[in-house]
Amino acid sequence: MSPLHGSVAIVGAADTRVGVVPDRTATELCIESILLALADAGINKDEVDGLVTCNSMAQPMLYHAEAIAEYLNIAPRYCFAAGAGGGTTFAVLQHAASAIVTGMADVVVIAMADSLRSGLTRDQAMLMQSATGHPQYEQPYVPTVPAYYALIAQAHMARYGTRPEHFAEIAVACRAHAARNPAAQMRDPISVDDVLNSRMIADPLHLLDCSLVSDGGAAIILVSAERARDLPQPPVYVLGMGEGHGHEHISQARDLTTSTARESGQGAYAMAGLRPADMDFAQLYDCFTPTVLVELEDLGFCAKGEGGAFVTDAGIGPGGQLPVNTHGGLLSHCHPGNPGSMFALTESVWQLRGTAGERQVTNARYGLLHAQGGIMSSHSTLILGREPR
Repeated sequence: MSPLHGSVAIVGAADTRVGVVPDRTATELCIESILLALADAGINKDEVDGLVTCNSMAQPMLYHAEAIAEYLNIAPRYCFAAGAGGGTTFAVLQHAASAIVTGMADVVVIAMADSLRSGLTRDQAMLMQSATGHPQYEQPYVPTVPAYYALIAQAHMARYGTRPEHFAEIAVACRAHAARNPAAQMRDPISVDDVLNSRMIADPLHLLDCSLVSDGGAAIILVSAERARDLPQPPVYVLGMGEGHGHEHISQARDLTTSTARESGQGAYAMAGLRPADMDFAQLYDCFTPTVLVELEDLGFCAKGEGGAFVTDAGIGPGGQLPVNTHGGLLSHCHPGNPGSMFALTESVWQLRGTAGERQVTNARYGLLHAQGGIMSSHSTLILGREPR
């Protein structure tokens, strides 16, 4: 068994307001989330000796983590900013856990925030998107990020008979969860027809198949399992972690319908000593609806090619066989860029504490969290539990 298994716990978690937050910069959102998470944990900021962040697109800094430490007036001995796209959150947690187990830090804050909605103009956002892709072999065709994910959707449809209705079911389920979350950016219920009748963005993806553009920040506090027992909140233990990295450019992907989420998930299950059937909920990266379908398959919740039937028949919405993205996900809760998965992490803490309110999954003991960066490029999986096992 890995020495990381059950050795560290999340003892504090907090989100800022999300959606459109014009009265806060990205830096202010990051600081606010940290102070809220420290208050939740009952820990003074002067006890923090580890800090992990990711850089902001709206307010980039050369030394982002050090700048946040400066704002907090702390001097951590373990400090860095990471960038693995949407997969950053769970990838850095593995490093932070290792730092605690090896004595490099005792109290680690992981905090990420951005203000893509209020901090960037439309032209700036479009320029960033158009710069994605290989400069010689992809950019000359002027693809967009939705177009890359549409390639994945088209490949799955061609190979397995998946239909646009299956993707739409994912958007509907995420919105149903968000309707129970007073903090979510979009809460009005939607139907499959609403998704299919929304504006086409990149065939077969419609507007409601695409994630939001948001402001927001979130933070968690990580300590040893031993230290966690002396703090006020019920600890949420880190049981398993895994990563998988396949490509940077979608033109170099080995397979458009299978990702290295498979390897990432296998690593996390092995460390945790658990199986897909043991999970009470899952938080899956949903920048576009096809990613959820591929991740469900690659993470072992259903067989390859059966993701469409799984979301339709088993159900991933409230009361379904596997509740997915119980806060609403990137499709309905918020998506401020690289920090997007932080909200899946804080939501999972509340689910395992039993404090998620109307959206609470009954008797939740274990949860799987998965994120990916790039175009299904860089994958990280995390398994959390109420007990260290």
